[in-house]
Amino acid sequence: MKIAESWLREWVDPDFDTEALAHRLTMTGHEVDGINVDGDGIDDVVVAEGVSVDKHPDADRLSVCKVSDGGDSLIEVVCGAPNVVAGMKSPLAKPGVKLPGGLKLRKSKIRGVVSNGMLCSAVELGLGDESDGIIALPEDA
Repeated sequence: MKIAESWLREWVDPDFDTEALAHRLTMTGHEVDGINVDGDGIDDVVVAEGVSVDKHPDADRLSVCKVSDGGDSLIEVVCGAPNVVAGMKSPLAKPGVKLPGGLKLRKSKIRGVVSNGMLCSAVELGLGDESDGIIALPEDA
């Protein structure tokens, strides 16, 4: 079972750091299998704004997105998320970025179209267990 440390500290808030709290829980018979830090390992993920979203020429459930990360040129990314739209801001992992699950991004050809990264869902960033598409960030992100 996973529990959030913040939730546990709402009920009891001992003056221990996370590791000491986990050790004390284990010593009382409540085994702690591991400590996961949300957002750990996503430092190289950037915010991208969708400039255009077009249907993939060879795949019904894929889109070809052109996004801007604030640089000089647009980045083309193939995306399978149903919620992707132009104007949306979302997390972008570019080639070379290693995501929390161990996946290292690389430029790849998907059904004949080169994808230069990945627009990310909460699952891919290690921020949740379920996903219904990429994360929609606030406009001021």
